[in-house]
Amino acid sequence: MFRLFNTSRPSALLQQLGGLSLFSELSPRELKIVAALVHQRRMLAGEVIFDEGEEGQAIYFILAGQVTICRQGEAERPIAVLEAGQVFGELALIDGGPRSAQARAASDCELGVMFRGDFFNLMESHALIATRISFGLARHYASIVRRLAAGGAQP
Repeated sequence: MFRLFNTSRPSALLQQLGGLSLFSELSPRELKIVAALVHQRRMLAGEVIFDEGEEGQAIYFILAGQVTICRQGEAERPIAVLEAGQVFGELALIDGGPRSAQARAASDCELGVMFRGDFFNLMESHALIATRISFGLARHYASIVRRLAAGGAQP
């Protein structure tokens, strides 16, 4: 029998998303629903992902490579250097306000992107999944606050 898709092995994207703490509470079925909303992007080293001041429209998941968060024009003095498995731009899901910093590919990288509108649609169609992701975001923010309160650097 001929099959167009191999359904016995999870896709690479599912495996990568499943490794993110943000999605740690999701079942394999729920993760497939989320994966359908995630767009994959490849960025070259030095390429700007978004600029400080831009309207936030998406959250980003680093699937491979590194991303630098910096003030516009200050790439040599990063606020943070993020690695595979980390998320950034997450405030866009909450308020859609302007970006507080620039994100730039520190190396060739692969990103997963979920747009704010897709997350809102997920909230309407799969409230339990959206709730679990929201709690994942809350845990993410709590870890940042704890690190800052202890005098550590942000992610």
